Amino acid sequence: MVNESLNQEKSDDNPAPESAFPTDTSYSTHPSDSFHPSVSGHPSVSIHPSVSIDPSVSVHPSSSAPPSTFAQPSALTHPSSSGPQSSVIKVSKRRWAVVLVFSCYSLCNAFQWIQYGSINNIFMTFYGVSAFAIDWLSMCYMLVYIPLLLPVAWMLEKFGLRTIAITGSALNCLGAWVKLGSLEPHLFPVTVVGQVICSVAQVFILGMPSRIASVWFGADEVSTACSVAVFGNQLGIAIGFLVPPVLVPNIKDQEKLAYHISIMFYIVGGVATVLFILVIIVFKEKPKYPPSRAQSLSYAMASTDASYLSSIVRLFKNLNFVLLVITYGLNAGAFYALSTLLNRMVILHFPGEEVNAGRIGLTIVIAGMFGAMISGIWLDKSKTYKQTTLVVYIMTLVGMVVYTFTLNLNRLWVVFITAGTLGFFMTGYLPLGFEFAVELTYPESEGMSSGLLNVSAQVFGIIFTISQGQIIDNYGTKPGNIFLCVFLALGSALTESPGGGREQYQQGPHGRVRGSSLRETETERERWQRLRNRDTVST
Repeated sequence: MVNESLNQEKSDDNPAPESAFPTDTSYSTHPSDSFHPSVSGHPSVSIHPSVSIDPSVSVHPSSSAPPSTFAQPSALTHPSSSGPQSSVIKVSKRRWAVVLVFSCYSLCNAFQWIQYGSINNIFMTFYGVSAFAIDWLSMCYMLVYIPLLLPVAWMLEKFGLRTIAITGSALNCLGAWVKLGSLEPHLFPVTVVGQVICSVAQVFILGMPSRIASVWFGADEVSTACSVAVFGNQLGIAIGFLVPPVLVPNIKDQEKLAYHISIMFYIVGGVATVLFILVIIVFKEKPKYPPSRAQSLSYAMASTDASYLSSIVRLFKNLNFVLLVITYGLNAGAFYALSTLLNRMVILHFPGEEVNAGRIGLTIVIAGMFGAMISGIWLDKSKTYKQTTLVVYIMTLVGMVVYTFTLNLNRLWVVFITAGTLGFFMTGYLPLGFEFAVELTYPESEGMSSGLLNVSAQVFGIIFTISQGQIIDNYGTKPGNIFLCVFLALGSALTESPGGGREQYQQGPHGRVRGSSLRETETERERWQRLRNRDTVST
């Protein structure tokens, strides 16, 4: 039996060797890590190249390996290289630099998403367009993501983290500088082009947090690292609520207004350029040594390519994951709609309070960041994905109901409190959904699972933003917010349903590979048999 203490972080001075293969037959790792019984896994015995793994058994040992790497009947699986690199588990000192740089350029991109919506009325006046046209500057982020998800997810599997990171930060930088060409009222199409470029950059960003966490971080840090990676996006939205109302005041003089807008665009362009340079310097494809047992297995195994689309088919055959896609989309879509329309809602009840509208948005996101951090730490310790997701979802619904019926009390301090409470749970749910998806879909690629979650969020975000905007314009803010409450209630019901992440998966196979429990249970044996049957049919 491989000593479970090796799942913990190894110091940089004392890396510990570990076999990539389990040795005690009384214990079993995740089914997809199981070898044919005739193959010995003792660390002192090398596996002869002529010995192949049972073709019906999945050999996708790591959640970060490509989704399509399953053994084919003629495929041989063997250690990919000799030497200690594939048998040493050690976390890299660079890991925090990588995740922080990613968070920063994700922050910059998220800022550019909301910088128009947070001062919707000011940009309407400057460009002479409708509120709906300004809303589309936010919704184009959601629209562009949908057709580009699969190509970018394929690129992530094909070219790896570094290429995707450089491409995303470069597009983000380019879009920021293009916007500087739109400082005249008649140049609204130019600002649209710049925003579309930034929205393409977003596609290269949103699917990366869980991949960075699994490739660079140890078993007991993955959920926390994923939360930190998502933090950047949330903090960018928070700053996007706070800074534009301060930098761009609501004034009538077009020349002065253009000057203030140019200051904001120049700051964003400069920051995006610095971050692009940092990405080139800091980002590497993967650490020298694997940070966890699952990654060690991934490094040690050579795998063959299978159909990329087969991974998507398998994901949509997973009822638990399909329900999570729907419920995550409802929650995140509600957040996107609320963020896009917040300025309009606050101004209707508190005219002239553009700055406070931005501060309310800041409160929502900052509270959500604390919620995400707490849920990430909790998941690392408990692995109770189903229960935690359900509690957070129900509290999001409660927070939305309270916010809906207190907005018209004309007490700004009450709105701050209720909006903060709503944000703590609604925004805090976002990284939780990513990690739950990885647990439900292991050994499929987390890039694919998180990408599908984001597609759902964009689709519902567009639907909710357009629908709620029309309801607000015609009937007021309360009916518009009740509209979101209804769909959050539906999401809570689906999360609580028997198929919404069944109890036997609350400590998912991904967590067990990381070391929470390596002893096989009866329900895992049943799932292992289903995996074998599935792969036998596909081959």
